Order: sequence, then C-alpha cells, then structure tokens
Amino acid sequence: MAAGKSLKIKLFADGANVEAMLQQYRAGVVRGFTTNPTLMRKDGVADYAAFAHQVLAEIKDLPISFEVFSGEFAGMESEAREIASWGKNVNVKIPITNTRGEFSGELIKALSQEGIVLNVTALLTLDQVRRVAKVLSPKTPAIVSVFAGRIADTGRDPMPIMSAAAKVLKALRPKAQLLWASSREVINIYQAQACGCRIITLTPDILKKLYLRGKDLQELSLETVKMFYNDARAAGYKIVGAA
Repeated sequence: MAAGKSLKIKLFADGANVEAMLQQYRAGVVRGFTTNPTLMRKDGVADYAAFAHQVLAEIKDLPISFEVFSGEFAGMESEAREIASWGKNVNVKIPITNTRGEFSGELIKALSQEGIVLNVTALLTLDQVRRVAKVLSPKTPAIVSVFAGRIADTGRDPMPIMSAAAKVLKALRPKAQLLWASSREVINIYQAQACGCRIITLTPDILKKLYLRGKDLQELSLETVKMFYNDARAAGYKIVGAA
C-alpha cells in the first residue's frame, strides 16, 4: 500500500491482534510493530510467549517490540533477556521506571551495552529523554517512545517537547530513534514528522484512515451527508408530524 511509503517517518502498527498484524504486514502498510501487555489483554492474548512466537514465525524482517511486565528490576532483566532471545527483529520494551517510580537507568544501560535493542517506553517528559539518552549505549540502536498523545490528553501541546526530544537524541545518541506514541489521529503523523520523530505508532483505526490523506474536503463533506442520510433510512427513523 502506498499510503505510508510517501512519508519520511516510519509507521509502526500498535496492537496485539495477530490477524490484523499479518494483514498490515502483507499489505506493506507499516515498517514495524509495537505491542504491550494492555493491548494483549484487550485482544484476548492468554499466552504471552505463544502469541509472540506466532507473530515472529510470520514477520521476520520488521522490528517488533515486546514489553517486560515485572514490577522489579531483577524480574525485568530476566524477562528482557528471554524476550530478546525470541528473534533478531525483536525490540525489548523497558518502561522508564518500575512501579515505584524508580528510574530504570541501570537496567537500560546494562542491556544496551550488551547489544540488546531496547524500546524504552512510557516517557512523557524531556528530562526523562535526557536521562535515557545518557545511559543508552552509543553503539547499540534503540527506540525512545514518548507518549505524545498522553501529553496532549493533559491539555499540553506535545510538539515542543517532541521537537526538543529529537534534538537531544540527535546530539547525544544518534542511533536512538524517537517514537511518537499514543497517537490519536492522522494529523499526528505530520506533527511527528515535523518534530523530527523517526517513528510513529498507529492503532488499526488510524491506519484505516490513511486513505483520507489529502482527500478533497468538499467530497468528504458530501460523503458525510450521505452517511447520515443512509443511516437514518436504514434505521427507519421518522419524525412524527413532519410533512
């Protein structure tokens, strides 16, 4: 599909539905995938490892991020090493802190220095980006996922933070790619690209809207009018007393 190929930024699909992931992969819509335990639970994944191996058996040439879920650093480290062993295209997601809010810096540093490709996730502040940049190995590729959508949910404009984050990573860790996470709408793609993000994650619902890029607004307006009309007729709605 050409929808995403004209963009400089890389589109990653965010989800845990195997069928949807394979459809996106085969259609050439995206250049990578991200998952997390919340998405897996939502999509009814019962066996974490079985799900991962099923996906990796089909998708071998695009990066896929799988997340640790322990609340303790020792547990995270054990899980990270196991996840990393699942495939050469696996990125291991490590949260910025544990559940007590303690910075995951030592774990990030150790794993990155060993050559494990990390996706450091759940960042929301520029200070967190700086701290991660300082502990990542300059020799090992990595992804730094800043949740721009969640920043926007608080009423803050995420673009200044994302632009500054891109500059920090470019200066300190050029092998680390900034990822715009928790996207809400198609325009986020253009915002992320303008900020210097290398990657953006998109839900299946947003990916389905890619065909609207550049669509004539007058045409879209008419389609909207017809949708309301057809849905009202299909529902059999009537207004008593209307002529």
